[in-house]
Amino acid sequence: MTKKIFWDDPYLTQVQTFITGVKGGDITVEQTIFFAFSGGQESDSGTIGDKQVLQARTEGKEIIYTLEPGHGLKNGDPVLIRIDWERRYRLMRLHFAAEIVLELTYRSLESIKKIGAHIAQDKARIDFEWGDNISGILPAIEKEALSLIEANKEIVSAFSNEEAEERYWDIEGFARVPCGGTHLRRTGEVGAVALKRKNPGRGKERIEIYVSENSI
Repeated sequence: MTKKIFWDDPYLTQVQTFITGVKGGDITVEQTIFFAFSGGQESDSGTIGDKQVLQARTEGKEIIYTLEPGHGLKNGDPVLIRIDWERRYRLMRLHFAAEIVLELTYRSLESIKKIGAHIAQDKARIDFEWGDNISGILPAIEKEALSLIEANKEIVSAFSNEEAEERYWDIEGFARVPCGGTHLRRTGEVGAVALKRKNPGRGKERIEIYVSENSI
C-alpha cells in the first residue's frame, strides 16, 4: 500500500520513490505526495518520472495514477514525483476556508444538512438541503471566519485511527472535525474569504467560497 506522505507533510513539492505496480497506463508507487480526489477536494496535478499524471484515484486504501500513453515505466523503477505547488496550496487554502464555513454554518443553522462539496482551484462550494434563502447568515459567518483566520491559530492534523486511515483536524477552542484532506498549519494562511449564495435547485442552497490572492 502506498505511503501517503501528503498527510505527514502537505508542504512537500517533490519526493523520490519507486514504482510498485504497472498495469497499462496505471501505476502505483511506494510513497506519494500526490493527493487523489477525495472528500470533494480535487486531485493534485503534476508528474511521476517526468510523465504527466492524467488521473489520480483511490481504490480502497491504494492510490492509482494514470499516466500518459507509452510511459515506459516498469515495476521497481525509481521515479521523482513533482506536484504543482501553486495549485496544491490554493486547494489547501480553499479547502480549509470551506471547513471553517461549514462548521460556522452548522452552528448558525443546527438542522441544516450538507449534501455535497467541491474544492477547485478557483473556488470552493458547499451544498445543503435547506428550504430557505441562506444569504441572511452569510455576513455573520464571513465575519466570524475572518476573526478566526486573523487569530492565526494552529491547525493540528492527525490520525484518529491510523489503521483505518481516519484523520481529523483540530483548532483549540474552535472545533475538531474528521477530515482526510491536506491541511494548512495555521488559519492565517487561508487569507480573506468572501461568500456568495447560489440556489442549485428546489430545497437546496449553495455557499460559494472565495479566498484572496495572499494569506493574511
